Amino acid sequence: MALLDVRKLSFSWPGRDVLHEIDFKVEQNQLVSVLGVNGAGKTTLLKCINRILSYTSGEVKLQSNDMAKLPLINVARHIAYVPQSVGTNFPMNVFDVVLLGRRPHLNWFVGEADRQKVSESLHYLNLKDFAFRRYDQLSGGERQRVVLAKALAQDPDLYLLDEPTSDLDLKNQIIIMEKLQALVKDSDRACSALVAIHDIDMAARFSDKILLLHEGVIHAFGTPLEVLTPENIAKVFGVEAEIVNNSSLMRIIIKGAMRPENEE
Repeated sequence: MALLDVRKLSFSWPGRDVLHEIDFKVEQNQLVSVLGVNGAGKTTLLKCINRILSYTSGEVKLQSNDMAKLPLINVARHIAYVPQSVGTNFPMNVFDVVLLGRRPHLNWFVGEADRQKVSESLHYLNLKDFAFRRYDQLSGGERQRVVLAKALAQDPDLYLLDEPTSDLDLKNQIIIMEKLQALVKDSDRACSALVAIHDIDMAARFSDKILLLHEGVIHAFGTPLEVLTPENIAKVFGVEAEIVNNSSLMRIIIKGAMRPENEE
């Protein structure tokens, strides 16, 4: 049984179709990356799954539950969504920001188990020394890691992450992707992650599957080796690429932009 099952999902703004009959599944303990150019519908797809946006037609099921019929509090218990940028400038310390991730699970008070989950999340993302620093005094990259810790504290079945490494330096990009991969693979619970990302190399290195969006439809869906071919990269991104693959690492070498045949 798939953890996430998206069937013929379509979404439109007035006068503009964004997604058309999107069909895919995410199995348990998988990290799936969503790739595509700006405007391809990556963020829209995540927001439709999380019910931030109401899709025009189709169906989204999480562990066989129809997401359109679940109360929002139940959606929050099962799905953690991290947007590309967080507009809220929380005037509180980091521990309390991460504790907000426990809100869907709380009854009348914060228990010791909730505080323990926050501490574990901070420790997992190497943020324990930040626990009592003010969130609104952190750098952009530090805030991004704190918001990821908040998602971990939520303890969801599915992580929806929109460009989770966009504000991080290269070292922390790799560390965060390694942590996400380990979290999905080693979790005692059946959880998975759907990650919208721009970096093709990062997607190739850390993903079990890649969903390649192009002009509102799925151009390809499969393993990195199946999806990230020179032909697919040329069609979707408009660049010429060479694929280097060995037993331990797949690399995409971008040679240059594709030019129209009539351009000199």
